[in-house]
Amino acid sequence: MSIAKVIVDVQAKTINQTFDYLVPERFQDIIKEGMRVIVPFGPRKITGFVVAIKEESEFIKLKPILDVLDIQPVLTNELLELGKWVAEDTLTLYITAYQAMLPQVLKAQYKKELIRNTGERLIPVMEDLFAGRDVIDFEEFEHSSIPYSKLQRALHDTTISINYVVKSKVTKKQVTYIEPNKEAYLLEEAFMELSHNAKKQKQVLSYFIEFPEPIEQSKLFKLTNANRTVIRALLEKQLLKEYKKEVYRNPYEEASFQKTYPLTLTEQQEKALEPIKRKIQQKEHDVFLVHGVTGSGKTEIYLQAIQEVLEQGKEAIVLVPEISLTPQMVSRFKGRFGEKVAVMHSALSNGEKYDEWRKIQSREVKVVVGARSAIFAPFENLGIIIIDEEHETTYKQEDQPRYHARDVAIKRGQYHHCPVVLGSATPTLESYARAKRGVYQLATLNERTNKQEMPDIEIVDMREELHNGNRSMFSTRLKESMESAINRGEQVVLLLNRRGYSTFVMCRDCGHVKQCPHCDIALTYHKRSNQLKCHYCSYEEPMPNQCPECTSDAIRYFGTGTQRVEESLHELMPHARVIRMDVDTTRKKGAHERLLKSFANKEADILLGTQMIAKGLDFANVTLVGVLTADSMLHLPDFRSSEKTFQLLTQVSGRAGRHELPGQVIVQSYTPDHYSIQLASEYDFNQFFLREMQIRKTFRYPPYVYLALVTVSHPNHVKVVKITQRIVQLLLKVVNEDTVVLGPTASPITRIKDRYRYQCMIKYRNEPNLRKYLKKIIDQFADEARKEDLLITIDMQPYHLM
Repeated sequence: MSIAKVIVDVQAKTINQTFDYLVPERFQDIIKEGMRVIVPFGPRKITGFVVAIKEESEFIKLKPILDVLDIQPVLTNELLELGKWVAEDTLTLYITAYQAMLPQVLKAQYKKELIRNTGERLIPVMEDLFAGRDVIDFEEFEHSSIPYSKLQRALHDTTISINYVVKSKVTKKQVTYIEPNKEAYLLEEAFMELSHNAKKQKQVLSYFIEFPEPIEQSKLFKLTNANRTVIRALLEKQLLKEYKKEVYRNPYEEASFQKTYPLTLTEQQEKALEPIKRKIQQKEHDVFLVHGVTGSGKTEIYLQAIQEVLEQGKEAIVLVPEISLTPQMVSRFKGRFGEKVAVMHSALSNGEKYDEWRKIQSREVKVVVGARSAIFAPFENLGIIIIDEEHETTYKQEDQPRYHARDVAIKRGQYHHCPVVLGSATPTLESYARAKRGVYQLATLNERTNKQEMPDIEIVDMREELHNGNRSMFSTRLKESMESAINRGEQVVLLLNRRGYSTFVMCRDCGHVKQCPHCDIALTYHKRSNQLKCHYCSYEEPMPNQCPECTSDAIRYFGTGTQRVEESLHELMPHARVIRMDVDTTRKKGAHERLLKSFANKEADILLGTQMIAKGLDFANVTLVGVLTADSMLHLPDFRSSEKTFQLLTQVSGRAGRHELPGQVIVQSYTPDHYSIQLASEYDFNQFFLREMQIRKTFRYPPYVYLALVTVSHPNHVKVVKITQRIVQLLLKVVNEDTVVLGPTASPITRIKDRYRYQCMIKYRNEPNLRKYLKKIIDQFADEARKEDLLITIDMQPYHLM
């Protein structure tokens, strides 16, 4: 008798454990750890993950598993262990961690039904809803105006029960093939017998007489001008037969990737690659930090290290930030390793993601290139994990489970005894400090592979521009440089640090700023729809013609957004062709690639965009990079704001003069003397590192201490403050003397979606039991959370302090 230990899909602290189920006779041979099953749980049927199989259970009466959802496990034994570690490390539920490892399609969907229990009289409103039926879809209740309390009472009185129907949308793509069902001479006979009017049927038969091979139905339609009616007639006459064949969707079908071969490495590249190769051969884990200026050939090091891994029959994971998953990055890996590469990122459809994931699961590929979640690729024989642009904050997941891909990579590297390589021109202070202390191995590449100089960075003081009467968003220097670059037939990249048309709308008479009614944040103006939108809760309203406070018509937009810059560019340089890249223009599938392709084909002179254009782009003809608002990040309430500014300026500067033509960078700033802007203009990472570390040490911030952020949210302002206070008091009783607990303080955005948000910050050096304490605190408030709509979130490695 087999017993399966199952983690069930119920998002509740009290149920965060395994439950024992009996494995019925019919599933004895097929059930394995890592499979998803359907089990009875109380009155409902729900999905769960089998995490262990045992011979016996301490419980006497066990319910049997109802169904098995997978033919082969969706999680390997390593991933089951890893999920457990992620859950404990991020203080989240096991089920949440396991769900995060799977593509969207595999997250089973529930359909709920309301069932009328036979012979029971219902209250009138329910009677009307059921209208004489025994079973109705839960959606019908949701769309009705009946309050939930009435349904609760009916459930409590057992006049109605809820049934959970699990439907797993496994969307495998099927293609219909058509082939002849008779020999060629019989088809010829049938051809002769067909009436003169059946022209299209004759066309199809004559095709098969000439080519008696199976063909995709859609291709057959194109070749013969036939349609489904014609094919159906021939199927009914049993002259043809059809069958369905499963195929993988290929998101990169159209692109033909040019084969590339390993390049000769520079001395610095050789020096960086050698120790990585040694660890691969010795099957040993270590973490390498490759600190290389932009254009120093980090990607070639990755490619040659992967080559080494593939020669040993092992697999590789390459993580790149979501925004750098440009076609350029994909083509570099596909060009070198061809069909062995799977690509996973958010621009793919759910079906495409599912197919790429299945290629990995069925060992059809050896390399995965993807964004953050690709770190969970179900490989069982990993030889290397690479994280490019390791400083990117997108490697940190911002909702549950709040893991950092770097930590997961190191955990997997230890398990597989393989190296983890972190690469960046501007590594995070934490990583660089670890490399300096010898925890990571450091490799430095300070020259570009083509021996080109880094482009000159010139800082323009926008305060002086204002004094000289220039009120436009372009300094005289930038304007002149753009003109001359375009006249020489070269291209320009312009970076603006935000999206939308302008940041906020303000009345010039009374100073009233239009706020979101549900969040404490100003609404953003979007010109195309003439709407004001909230980027936090998606609330929108039309742009007012007059001030709602004082009815003045002096209501104007302030700040600069990409749409506004684009308009100013058209006024300033009507002859220049501009491509705008931001969240709004890249929303449609494939838009990202299309815009970059047309820029690469020189169909535009200026590429204007938000942060998404700062990284990973390589255009030979770009000689000028302009940064319009270098300091918009410096004023955020975030101790990393200087670091992020330095990183962004360095990254975007690296887009200029990457090939034969020399590059130039112009940075516009209202605080040109700030050390992060000054040092970025000199490419002096070491000086920046020393300066910033000094500040972090003084004010006790990472890497000198660890941080944990507790955020409490609730619709009632007073309640939020009280609960945050209680949490701070509970923590102060148990933490070490040198641990600092700050708060309660209002979050920088105090209200989002009508919920007030307060937080407390823990700064600590050594608190081995902190997770245990925090877990206890959450458990203590579990009842209140359930009954009173209270939400407590804990981030053990906060990157967003808003």
